[in-house]
Amino acid sequence: MTDLLIRNATLPDGRTGIDVLVAHGRIVNVARNINAAAGLTIDAEAQLLAPPFVDAHFHMDSTLTYGTPRVNQSGTLLEGIALWGELKPQLTQESIVARALAYCDWAVTKGLLAIRSHVDVGDPSLRAVEALLHVRECVKPYLDLQLVAFPQDGLLRSPGALDNLKRALAMGVDVVGGIPHCERTSADGAESVKLLCELAAKEARLVDMHCDETDDPQSRHVETLAFHAQRLGLQQRVTGSHLTSMHSMDNDYVAKLIPLMADAGVNAIANPLINITLQGRRDTYPKRRGMTRVPELMAAGIDVAFGHDCVMDPWYALGSGDMLEVAAMGLHVAQMTSQAGMRACFEAVTVNAAKILQLDGYGIAAGNRADFVLLQAGDPIDAIRRRATRLKVFRAGKVIAETPPSIAKLHVPGRPESVAL
Repeated sequence: MTDLLIRNATLPDGRTGIDVLVAHGRIVNVARNINAAAGLTIDAEAQLLAPPFVDAHFHMDSTLTYGTPRVNQSGTLLEGIALWGELKPQLTQESIVARALAYCDWAVTKGLLAIRSHVDVGDPSLRAVEALLHVRECVKPYLDLQLVAFPQDGLLRSPGALDNLKRALAMGVDVVGGIPHCERTSADGAESVKLLCELAAKEARLVDMHCDETDDPQSRHVETLAFHAQRLGLQQRVTGSHLTSMHSMDNDYVAKLIPLMADAGVNAIANPLINITLQGRRDTYPKRRGMTRVPELMAAGIDVAFGHDCVMDPWYALGSGDMLEVAAMGLHVAQMTSQAGMRACFEAVTVNAAKILQLDGYGIAAGNRADFVLLQAGDPIDAIRRRATRLKVFRAGKVIAETPPSIAKLHVPGRPESVAL
């Protein structure tokens, strides 16, 4: 007898009436009309069964700090950075752990089972690193947490940042991060990219840099990132996050830049909620949207994912860990409202993000880990439209969260008594 059999599911690729058989935490068969006995059989009732959501870009060390020590009154990036500087000396390892675990609880209920979180290595004590390494072990049974060593104040601009970053990697942090546009000069930014990529190549690490998170079209560090990715043989191992300057670049330059990125195998991560909120702040009208050129990057064959980036922290007062909200904002900002475009936005918070994180055994296919989400929706577009209820969330074939269907009662003469929302 196997552990779990899900019957009559709809998959994101459009297949309907699909059964999924699970044994020992792994998917053993995906087909119609599977003839097998299982310890637990669930009728999906033609609802959407999707692989778990993946957040490719987040900051867990700052999450849920909203209002501490004060509220960002302007809601701007610069005030958020200043506020984070005020908050950091007050952080304790215990508070970081408590907030991060609370957020992971939120994530699981939303079917979000993999997160890449940047962690600030500017503090020589590395208390945030120690805290999130502890959290990573705590949540390992039910959530994949990948950590990026992030020199928030600049690798060369901040004394000791390179040494701190190396120490963080030695402690077990997974990915090399950077922020070249925050260095004192463009030359220093380029040098930081070179140093960090060489370090990643030496230590066989992935790279994920906050790159060109600005409205300035002259901020072009992603070009340098692509150069070193190709020079060092880091294809598909290097990611540029944000890339918001690209929305302000002229088309002739972008026509050169995007093929360079594709040739170097550089991935891209946009953060729709935060990019649309923080960019274009100095504009009157017309006001720039702020998000990078998502459809153009996708059309070039570049893996593009979306991240939530922030939830209730110095930069963003909102958020709930819902990657369908992120996908919805992404498709609106990028005007990806074609059928293919909306499905691509669903993939930006699932399969594309999993590729960038290089998650092992991801996806609904035989041999993969039995991680998936049953959604109250008929297909990916419907899921985004409705911010679909996560009816059941599975990790290794076991239900780890469930939410009742969203149904409203009506008291209107001549109309149905209930409506599925």
